[in-house]
Amino acid sequence: MSQLSRADRQPRAAAAERGLLRWAPLLLALSVILRLAWTYLTPNGANFVDLHVYVDGSAALLRGDLYAFTYSEETPDFPLPFTYPPFAALVFLPLHYLPFGLVGLLWQLATVAALFWVIRISLELLLGEAARERHWQYVAAVWTAVGVWTEPVRTTLDYGQVNVFLVLGAMIAVRSARWWLSGGIVGILAGIKLTPAVTGLYFVAQRRWRAAIFSAVAFFGTVAVSYLVIGAQARDYFTSKFGDADRIGPVGSAWNQSLRGALSRLAGHDVESGAVWIAAVVVSAALAFFAWRALARDDRLGTLVIVQLFGLLVSPISWVHHWVWVLPMLIWLVHGPYGRLLGSRVLAAGWLLVTVVGVPWVLKQIEDEPISRPGALAWAGTVNVVGALVVFAWVAYAGRRHRATPPPPDRRSAEPAPDPIR
Repeated sequence: MSQLSRADRQPRAAAAERGLLRWAPLLLALSVILRLAWTYLTPNGANFVDLHVYVDGSAALLRGDLYAFTYSEETPDFPLPFTYPPFAALVFLPLHYLPFGLVGLLWQLATVAALFWVIRISLELLLGEAARERHWQYVAAVWTAVGVWTEPVRTTLDYGQVNVFLVLGAMIAVRSARWWLSGGIVGILAGIKLTPAVTGLYFVAQRRWRAAIFSAVAFFGTVAVSYLVIGAQARDYFTSKFGDADRIGPVGSAWNQSLRGALSRLAGHDVESGAVWIAAVVVSAALAFFAWRALARDDRLGTLVIVQLFGLLVSPISWVHHWVWVLPMLIWLVHGPYGRLLGSRVLAAGWLLVTVVGVPWVLKQIEDEPISRPGALAWAGTVNVVGALVVFAWVAYAGRRHRATPPPPDRRSAEPAPDPIR
């Protein structure tokens, strides 16, 4: 009887999935409409404080005081400085000439569109040409509809952040077989915001040496352009502001889901870059290495996710809106080579619950200052960090215990052979 009931449930589940996918475009449209309504009809919903920093801060270039600029209209207790490399100000400067309300609306719509393409490319990296089928396009639409309500994307939209665009750029770089395009995109992205530079480790892991080297060349090209165009302000950044985490925000805030943030909340003080932090980085690097070694050679999405999660852990500041990489990670867990295993399903469900609820947001409402807090709250504030380490451990375990089925090759964007250095 139980065997019959299980046999009945499988066709029913498949039928339910097909029914959901048929409604995927409508579900996505409804999700976007509700998200825009949330933004524009709730108090303080359309403040876009980080977008103000991009737009108003870049305009400070014209006055010659880019790194003296602060935005405090919506954040009087913590005026927000322009913390990005000077090349970012050159990129954002044209936005200053448009009405801010228009920029805010277009930014929201473009962010959702970029998220859809992040998910589509994630599926392409897993499935190759099969991802272009209508079925998988509908799957991408469902993931996007859900994704806009996860905490990293919610906060990206709330603040008008640039993170989804950076993730999309890294995805395009990884998908491309052209070393100069891949490296050039990553180098330029790092010139806008330093965090995408960790993508260079992906090129190293895949032995794409020319792409890795050219990403560094392109980054230094952005530095050179900055010095040529705005010399004094570029010099100010690279001689006194570069690497200063204190300018970015309070390290111990629950919003900061990095190793340094988590350890500082547990210790009750900023651990800085001391022995405790170094030991945690070594452990994280070891777990990430074993996870990478357990992956199939052609598992591009898995490798990229491991690299980006490691980058989020070791960065001094990894705000929750930096964790957009959770969505490609979820896609790998659900649709990847170990998606049928119970461990992958449990991990995916746990991560989805954490990001939809927004555990750091909940903690911030309870108690966010000072850095020292009750033990239960401190441990709860490690949620993303512990979750990433568990993913590393699971991938390392699953990759050695279960043989992965390699995805079909994508002839258009197949991973190129390792680049020789000549």
